[in-house]
Amino acid sequence: MSFFGFGASAEIEVVLGDQENRKKVEMRNDEGKKERLPLYYDGENVQGKVNIKLKGRKLEHQGIRVEFIGQIELFSDRGNQHDFTSLIRQLSPPGELSGDKSFDFQFVTVEKPHESYTGTNVQLRYFLRVTIVRRLSDVVKEIDVAVHTLSSYPDMNNSLKMEVGIEDCLHIEFEYNKSKYHLKDVIVGKIYFLLVRIKIKHMEIAIIKRETTGIPPNMYNENDTVAKYEIMDGAPVRGESIPIRLFLSGYDLTPTMKDINKKFSVRYFINLVLVDEEDRRYFKQQVCNHGNTCYAIMKYRKYCCGVKLTPRQQEDK
Repeated sequence: MSFFGFGASAEIEVVLGDQENRKKVEMRNDEGKKERLPLYYDGENVQGKVNIKLKGRKLEHQGIRVEFIGQIELFSDRGNQHDFTSLIRQLSPPGELSGDKSFDFQFVTVEKPHESYTGTNVQLRYFLRVTIVRRLSDVVKEIDVAVHTLSSYPDMNNSLKMEVGIEDCLHIEFEYNKSKYHLKDVIVGKIYFLLVRIKIKHMEIAIIKRETTGIPPNMYNENDTVAKYEIMDGAPVRGESIPIRLFLSGYDLTPTMKDINKKFSVRYFINLVLVDEEDRRYFKQQVCNHGNTCYAIMKYRKYCCGVKLTPRQQEDK
């Protein structure tokens, strides 16, 4: 029961127009729980029906509206969300509901420029919000939807080579079969040992996700190890080569996101780590951009290697 206008005096249900047939994907919410959400793409219509069920005999209101919102929220600054997409449809002018009521709505050719994302410190979400405006307390219902971005396959996809080393101690050559990969691709490569004067014990390869939030000087990086494998055990000799075959489809990867609305970025790295007999670690890191295409761009550091992945291919749809 609602006293003096407080409390929920109506229940709101939002039913999407093609809810039964639309593809659903798993998304993690800001509490870390996974839920299955209907999937949309940029430019698609968003339509459906709003059902309002009264809990009393009548309901006075100052208007009823539905909104489609694209929003970024930094977890360190909760309550200060940034809306990059905001569309409104008025369902009813101010008046009175004397019984249950349904309203149809449609947002045509909706711009959805970014992919849905929930990370360690930031969330980018799309949702529908229905509001029954009341004099003292509004009745609000929100439902989330997922959005994936698409890209086409690149025209050029050359192999990638790089040489790194420590002068007079170690000289290694990295070679990858191509420079661009999609999210379900396989990274294939080889590591050639051209000079070995360090007693290496083993070698590891890892996929690192780096989430960057904020802008300088208030920028914060959060690194997360997506996967780690030992690819060599024992000391290599000059002329030896180690094959690399890394299947991306088994990991929870997202597209690389670069400076999204000046709020956050997401990059991926492939770390190659060499450990000597005294447990000293040498690594080379290569940036990896995800979407459904991965642009492998080497970054120099003392023994490390990484890659870059970008948006999803049309086949994902």
